[in-house]
Amino acid sequence: LTQIVFALRILRKLGLEPEVTPVVLINSDEEIGSPESSPAIRKAAQEACRAFIPEPGMGMDGKLKTVRKGWGRFVLKVTGKAAHAGLDPTGGASAILELAHLIPKLHAMTELDRGLTVNVGVISGGTRSNVIAPEAEGEVDVRVLSMADGEEIEAKIRALTTTVPGTSLEIEGGFHVPPLEPTPRNRALWEAAQAAGRDLGLELEEAMAGGGSDGNTTSQYTATLDGLGPVGDGAHASHEFLFVDKQVERCALLARLLLLGP
Repeated sequence: LTQIVFALRILRKLGLEPEVTPVVLINSDEEIGSPESSPAIRKAAQEACRAFIPEPGMGMDGKLKTVRKGWGRFVLKVTGKAAHAGLDPTGGASAILELAHLIPKLHAMTELDRGLTVNVGVISGGTRSNVIAPEAEGEVDVRVLSMADGEEIEAKIRALTTTVPGTSLEIEGGFHVPPLEPTPRNRALWEAAQAAGRDLGLELEEAMAGGGSDGNTTSQYTATLDGLGPVGDGAHASHEFLFVDKQVERCALLARLLLLGP
């Protein structure tokens, strides 16, 4: 917030009038995926020439984020048949056993060289140790670098079938955050930012981020540059910090970027 305010103050103090009127959009639900503010973000992006996202820079040197992975969440629900594990061991169908077969198949979909990861992070199931599990569930996190990869991996997940007789599989979820891809308009904005940085004596670098931001959403509609915010380390940790002196550079950079033409 301070960065945005001071960038605008710089322009006013120097009597500089941007050709494109800056629009500031501030939301309070970004950390939980912007469920309420996403419609407003999409509308603003559709009407904008470009979007600057003051998320923290990447690493201690504050690289700008020109690529962000898209994110999907899937829930695999396996239904089996309960039976007494001791009295009737063949009378049931174990949902847990089926889920155990599915988990390696999901993890095998990871392709690190493509930036594609699939992780089963939460599992649950069963009722008691002496009961063949009638239900089991696994929560899956998926990260991709492109929409094409997202469509491909979703098709693979939805194509999964059961192998334990008497069990069935239901798959819920999908992709909630699209990737911020290095599209031509995003690359052009990055190159303009590099030039603006050089005007200020700054050599900007770029990086890819595995997590998402509202920039993933804006990039579907307009040129987007992310990671323009504070430089520091320890995000979401008790030792999180920022370099105060770098804030001056970041404010100057944002002010300079706001002077870009249509």
